[in-house]
Amino acid sequence: MIVPVTGVFAAVLGILLLVLSAHVVKFRLKYNKDLGVTDDPDFVAAVRAHGNLVEYAPFALIMLGIAELNGVASGYVYWTGMALVVGRILHAWGMINGQGRAHKARAIGIVLTWLAILAAALMLLGNVWKVYGG
Repeated sequence: MIVPVTGVFAAVLGILLLVLSAHVVKFRLKYNKDLGVTDDPDFVAAVRAHGNLVEYAPFALIMLGIAELNGVASGYVYWTGMALVVGRILHAWGMINGQGRAHKARAIGIVLTWLAILAAALMLLGNVWKVYGG
């Protein structure tokens, strides 16, 4: 079985990862810094925006993929994936533009990400309950 809905979101997040990676590399080249960061808040924010995507996206995509494979309605997977992608883009944009400080887009982005993860978890639990519990 294939997971076309999750596949699209994985592709979009993969492109976002490359964009954020290039942003980090720009600072690494600018400061000739192979590891770690400088005291430049833009550099620190770029590294954390990249790292935060790497911390959240894989697990959320795994849950979406399992939900899709388990037969959860594609509409639910689609809207959860949309919340995840929009949340990750907003978070990265807010992190970079806010130089790591509080920023409205960053806050909305993390809330959307958490809601997407919660929705995916509930979809998975609901699916298991439907199949095995009742």
